[in-house]
Amino acid sequence: MARVMVAAIGAFVAVSAIAQTAITFRNTITGEVLNFNDALPEGKDTPAVKEFMTTGKNPYNEDMSCLKQGEQTFLSACSGCHGHLGEGKIGPGLNDAYWTYPQNETDEGLFSTIYGGAQASMGPQYQNLQLDEMLKVMAWVRHLFKEAPEKATWLTDEQRKSFKPYAGHETLPDNPPGKCQAKK
Repeated sequence: MARVMVAAIGAFVAVSAIAQTAITFRNTITGEVLNFNDALPEGKDTPAVKEFMTTGKNPYNEDMSCLKQGEQTFLSACSGCHGHLGEGKIGPGLNDAYWTYPQNETDEGLFSTIYGGAQASMGPQYQNLQLDEMLKVMAWVRHLFKEAPEKATWLTDEQRKSFKPYAGHETLPDNPPGKCQAKK
């Protein structure tokens, strides 16, 4: 009887673990499975990270409450190589439909590149940015997109209807409603 209980518990744990990690994230260059045990402990358990890890879709895309935080992190951590508007400098441009790594057209692919790094100077960011910060940076990068909405494959159909290509510098509201709204 004890063996049956242990086997049943073991099977339940295995099924639960699979259900929580519906997506296998892989290194952009090597294809190796990314190890999230290496990630900074803060920002791992947010509702957005949990949703993203099971769907591969960034819940912060086009959420105005998240864009200012994403912009601030992008400017301090990414713009030195990718430019202030994602136009590219020593790193590739991020604001058009050409992707150096085609998988970055998906949120899952872009996240894997940020987390695990790529070639040249694009090192892994898992010790520099929290997982939740990575999602906010990704939302900002997606917001910088300057081409037609039809080419923004990461957007939902509803988001695509209201999407406007980025026209240049804009002033974002301080605390709009949404998933990242500061608590008052």
